[in-house]
Amino acid sequence: MDKKKIGIIFGGKSGEHEVSLLSAASVIRAIDKEKFELHYIGITRQGRWMEVPKILGRDIDGERDITADIIEKGSWEKAAKEFNPGELKGRIDFALPVMHGPYCEDGKIQGLFEMLDIPYGGCGVLASAVAMDKALSKKIFEMEGLPVCRYELLTRRDVKGSLDAAAQRIEKSLGYPCFVKPANMGSSVGVSKAADRQQLKEALNLALEYDKRIIVEEFIDCREIETAVLGNDSPQAAAVGEILPSAEFYDYNAKYCDGGASKLCIPADISEEAATRIREMALKAYMAIDGEGFARVDFFIDKKTGKIYLNEINTIPGFTKYSMFPLLWEAAGVKYGKTIERIVELGYERYYAENSGQTVL
Repeated sequence: MDKKKIGIIFGGKSGEHEVSLLSAASVIRAIDKEKFELHYIGITRQGRWMEVPKILGRDIDGERDITADIIEKGSWEKAAKEFNPGELKGRIDFALPVMHGPYCEDGKIQGLFEMLDIPYGGCGVLASAVAMDKALSKKIFEMEGLPVCRYELLTRRDVKGSLDAAAQRIEKSLGYPCFVKPANMGSSVGVSKAADRQQLKEALNLALEYDKRIIVEEFIDCREIETAVLGNDSPQAAAVGEILPSAEFYDYNAKYCDGGASKLCIPADISEEAATRIREMALKAYMAIDGEGFARVDFFIDKKTGKIYLNEINTIPGFTKYSMFPLLWEAAGVKYGKTIERIVELGYERYYAENSGQTVL
């Protein structure tokens, strides 16, 4: 039987371009190349689609594929050849997007795959778009009775119209300290903690560099807890883990640039009752947005009260060696490579069900 041609799609125009390179390199190293024929598709920061050839190096064990190395180091464009994304269907059988943030995690690239009739891994257009917008997803979580922290949504018009008025609104509703985030970014890009009006105004302007919609959240002295979900109509949740950040909060540097100083505690040191509740909430949130394939679901536990808050869903979570998603499934007994295979299987399962009218089991 011919191998399925799997397109590992990475890079992109978002502020999480570099994170995508790290994730893609890890996926390339872990995926079973005896089962799949890999094609490496990179998207530049300018939006150009490039195919990277398989590049072989040589070490004491003989030949090895070093494509992952050049992707991780960001030098892949030198070896790549540009092509029209409309030609993608003729190059691959299945798309595995390993991109974070706008233009991928928000449903845009999923829509392209749908138009090109290419099966793909991960959530569909609707779930991707909803989960990416932190304000919209919180509205849905609230409607489902899931607890979320207090928040305010501001738009570019609000901030540009009167920065002081926007700050006063936040002071009145949330107070200090508070967290300011672009509504449609991930990896903590553009996120700031504000302790006074000057910091708040600076944080609002920073967030506007990444999105026209800004979400401001109340400060909770909390533990950061996560679980991972795999599945279509009958999803399952993995182990529950805790992040012990090297910084005051789990920002971009703490996630990717501290050399592993931030610690991941798997399983989290919480009661079995709390862990069960978190997994149940994760599955409810996942199904509420019509999640399919996989996702990571993030929570807060208030250190004083023990109350659990649903924070957000990440439909294409990080896949680096430091990332929580694959580690949570390893703790549940599923190896990294098998997790990737399962994501591919789920993508095909959904594709065949949608095109045959059968129910996905």
